[in-house]
Amino acid sequence: MGFAIITALVTILALFGSFSALKNKNLMGIVFGLGTLGVFGWFTIMTVINHGYPGGH
Repeated sequence: MGFAIITALVTILALFGSFSALKNKNLMGIVFGLGTLGVFGWFTIMTVINHGYPGGH
């Protein structure tokens, strides 16, 4: 269940990184930030849907 927490934290950090890259007009940062946001965001959503929120038994 720790996987959902870790991927959620990475997703949040990717979100902040993407906004920072957009603000600084850093094209490579935008691409990698949005890619990370998409992949880890998907993992987070699917883990919560399939296994439930950690500690929510």
